[in-house]
Amino acid sequence: MRLSVHTFVSLDGVMQGPGGLQEDRSGGFDRGGWLVPHSTEGQLDPVARWFDRADAVLLGRNTFEMMRTYWSQVTEPDNIVATVLNDRQKYVVSNTLTDAGAAWGRTTVLRGDDIVEQVRSLKEQPGGELQVHGSWQLVRTLHDAGLVDVHRLIQFPVVVGTGKRLFADGAVPSAYRITESHVAAGGSGAVALTLHRTASGSTGAGEFVVRDGREGTA
Repeated sequence: MRLSVHTFVSLDGVMQGPGGLQEDRSGGFDRGGWLVPHSTEGQLDPVARWFDRADAVLLGRNTFEMMRTYWSQVTEPDNIVATVLNDRQKYVVSNTLTDAGAAWGRTTVLRGDDIVEQVRSLKEQPGGELQVHGSWQLVRTLHDAGLVDVHRLIQFPVVVGTGKRLFADGAVPSAYRITESHVAAGGSGAVALTLHRTASGSTGAGEFVVRDGREGTA
């Protein structure tokens, strides 16, 4: 399976608490809900297409508990997000959740200090996509381990100013190529992006030079 990461992100890279003030207050974050004023009709249409590709979902504990509280209440049969989260295989990374405490449809708890290797083994299973949504700390771990194949982002035209960032200082340098991009419906200017990791994964380096009066690269 490919490992894909799905994120709502601000212009300054913040992914914390986009959907509500109380969604994630860790670190004293008090700017939650920054996405909501920009969530016009059609703005989040790409999300349904994201979930439609999912064979399984992998979540960090905090995101798992937040999603379970909200999405377990959604019983609309045509809601693909609810269908995937309520019915398909989920994995939650936690050393504190018991199996009973993680009860939500088909859920398996991943425990221990070898989470990277456990996720690597999941990727080796047949199927389409193992999807991560939110889950800031888990995403950083998987990125640094070179396990993320695809990033799908919706970037909103707002600067939050503080909070957990998708690629915070110290992230392993990596190169991706944009394979899809479009301005989301609704008129707020949000941009949906799909980025695939390059074959080498390396950012590389170079410099601009002038030779014989002409600008070039080296």
